[in-house]
Amino acid sequence: MIYRDFKDGKKTSLLGMGCMRLATLPNTHDEVDYALAEKLIDTAYQNGVNYFDTAYVYLSGNSERVLGKALSKYPRESYFIATKMPGMVKTKEDVERVFNEQLERLGVDYIDFYLCHNVNEGSIDTFMNLEVPQFMERMKAEGKIRYLGFSSHGQPETLRRFASLRDWDFAQIQLNYFDWFRSSTKAQYEVLRELNIPIVVMEPARGGRLADLTEGSNALLKAAEPDRSIASWAFRFVKSLPGIQVILSGMNAENQMSDNLATFSQEDKLTDADLELLQNAVDMLVKEVSAPCTACRYCSECPMELDIPELLKTYNQYAISKSGFALMGLNNLPEDKRPSACIGCGTCASACPQNIQIPDLMAEMAEAMSRFRR
Repeated sequence: MIYRDFKDGKKTSLLGMGCMRLATLPNTHDEVDYALAEKLIDTAYQNGVNYFDTAYVYLSGNSERVLGKALSKYPRESYFIATKMPGMVKTKEDVERVFNEQLERLGVDYIDFYLCHNVNEGSIDTFMNLEVPQFMERMKAEGKIRYLGFSSHGQPETLRRFASLRDWDFAQIQLNYFDWFRSSTKAQYEVLRELNIPIVVMEPARGGRLADLTEGSNALLKAAEPDRSIASWAFRFVKSLPGIQVILSGMNAENQMSDNLATFSQEDKLTDADLELLQNAVDMLVKEVSAPCTACRYCSECPMELDIPELLKTYNQYAISKSGFALMGLNNLPEDKRPSACIGCGTCASACPQNIQIPDLMAEMAEAMSRFRR
């Protein structure tokens, strides 16, 4: 296991175990399969992983409960627990209640790494108005928190605003090679590097999307490294960046655990040629899964008056991520303007110069939205 020097003479394992996606029992979304979860947590710990990340809201609180129970058999100073204050708190009393509940769920007297959870454009003022950083500082003074940080999915300017409030011990951001090439991740990373804040990485494999790309992209990476998994490229990319303290992986299967342990057994940074290969793999992924809409609006004679180019923008986000979260914004539309309102008449497809089979994509989105709501 690779370790990174932190503060106070402590070292964190470069691979951390994320506990948002612990395996659940059949037909449930938040009842954890404790036997499997404990087995994986034990395997991680026994192979040198000492950083375990959870949050108040993960699996309706069961993530914290399961993690605390599974780790309780080991010496408390031999591992680090990271958990988070949710942005849904409404009052200062809520803040204190939630924190005390977390200590109880985890069965610990203190939390090693404590974060404001998902600081973004919608939550930053809540954290600041409720003086959550000041509360965390008081808990640190009382010995109930060791290190203070925050996680963020916000824009770089929001990240900088919150990061500048105090001297944070660490910060957590989504960082992976897809978002590095296609989003604002690189700018977020550069803000934290400029402020000299150690970085904990979430979503290094983009929720598993970078563990299996497309047939063409997979073939490209396999040709270069036949014996490495597709997922290992994602972790090796993040490993190669300076300033990375911990890289989280939501391992909920034994094959994921063994593959990651192998990846983090040695320092093997990517070369410039490797980075170019990843850029090509991303370009190929986008080309293979995206609808090639140019927003020409030849499809605008839709009898249901759907805004097809805008819906196809959302489809492309969904196709790349394969996550229902990408479709959530469509719920803000009137029902008669959502993909489910498509009657499959084919007027749009016959007019499309890119030969996009638009009714099929509308049906795919409607079905995915239905599954995501269940």
